Amino acid sequence: MVPDMNRIDNDLLSVQEARILVENAREAQKILATFPQEKLDKIVGRIAEEVYKYARELAIMSHEETGFGKWQDKFVKNVFASEFLYKKIRDLKVVGITGEDKENKTMDIGVPVGVIVALPPSTNPVSTTIYKTLIAIKSGNAIVFAPHPKAKKTIGKVLDILIRTAEESGLPCGAIGYLRTVAVDGTVALMNHKDTALILITGVPKLVRAAYTSGKPTIYGGPGNGPAFIERSADIKKAVADIIASRTFDNGIVSASEQSIVAEDCIADEVRQELRRNGAYFMSGQEAEQLSKFFFRPDDSINPEFVGKSAIDLAQIGGICVPENTKVLISEQKYVSHSNPYSREKLCPVLAFYVEKDWMVACEKCIELLINEGRGHTLVIHSKNESVIREFALKKPVSRVLVNTPATLGGIGATTNLFPAMTLGSGTAGGGVTSDNVTPMNLINIRKVGYGVRRLEDITNGVQAGEVAGTSGTCGSANQCSSKSMQDLNALLEKFLKQLT
Repeated sequence: MVPDMNRIDNDLLSVQEARILVENAREAQKILATFPQEKLDKIVGRIAEEVYKYARELAIMSHEETGFGKWQDKFVKNVFASEFLYKKIRDLKVVGITGEDKENKTMDIGVPVGVIVALPPSTNPVSTTIYKTLIAIKSGNAIVFAPHPKAKKTIGKVLDILIRTAEESGLPCGAIGYLRTVAVDGTVALMNHKDTALILITGVPKLVRAAYTSGKPTIYGGPGNGPAFIERSADIKKAVADIIASRTFDNGIVSASEQSIVAEDCIADEVRQELRRNGAYFMSGQEAEQLSKFFFRPDDSINPEFVGKSAIDLAQIGGICVPENTKVLISEQKYVSHSNPYSREKLCPVLAFYVEKDWMVACEKCIELLINEGRGHTLVIHSKNESVIREFALKKPVSRVLVNTPATLGGIGATTNLFPAMTLGSGTAGGGVTSDNVTPMNLINIRKVGYGVRRLEDITNGVQAGEVAGTSGTCGSANQCSSKSMQDLNALLEKFLKQLT
């Protein structure tokens, strides 16, 4: 095959640009690291205020470029990531002295990690870019973005607004940057650069392996596959309304969104009826089989033609005739497997429906679903039984258990008091380094300061007293054991002190 010289040139340009961006960010971060929290807060406040003005325009632009979801819901997310998030972090102390225990004479000092490389997704390009920029600058870090190819114009637009406003407010030039020449080689070069301190990925699963092989700490907001369990004591009308509202928000592209419903057998018919009243269409086995062929491509990746489409659009693609008011498509299922598309994350308003005889069996079904995919992410339970809620919270391999709330908005901290975030850590279960809703505190190192409160003599006297009071053990007597132990300990302490002087 004849090599594509344009592609090769593009790759080389992207790699060169990546090197320059990280080097500029490194120099800018040296200045940024000297800024007190008050100065960082002023910059963060200005950029949040400015980008908020463009929330609607950027939502429409995002929808037009990617074709994913609904611009109205993207508008909500953009406001959430600028105004709501800013109010949450406004008074947060992140750098400098963040905590002091005068009684125990210790201090915590927040220290920026350095240069962060960020990969935003095509599904939430604006809100995630705003969010990552705010938490990075709040914590005194420089940040360089590798835009998603499907949303590069929109991400470039929002970053131009953020960079212009931040630099006018005193941010060093280069502290926020992004690849203009978008290519995989350039993104990998950003992650592998020796001056990159941390990688922050939301979505973009194809580049996760490259991030891990870079040897850099990686915070990854991975795929979700959250089941929603409706327990017999639940307010069924509210539970169903929450699930439908959540699953249709931005046409189901938020990773925390419900992917399946697990209902107890004694309330299953009532749940089905309520779902139908709220616009759910239960597919026949044949219809579900027809639709299932479109969810994933031959390489097992998600079919982008299905991402963020409405239930009506999905039905048309699958050749299924549904009522005009259909909001969600549902397939009744019994078994969980990786080869079953309904057991996996689908970034569109489709739900699997499982019926189990009681909450204990339902608990096992939820675990089975999460192990199949979405381990470490999110689970929802609708219940008034606190003991069942606690059993679920104790046993599920997730980082977030949401109770009586829509998962999409509850997971990101809109309808719950979880920290507002567009990157939801999946912990070690999901292959990441944190299970948090990622905050500015995840982007710093904590320097511990401890004042001396005991003398060496206090320690040695304490050890001696303990030895004398102890049993003889293998020594001839307690005093012989104590004497020998103290001689050994004193010899080690003297050696240690000599090394210090």
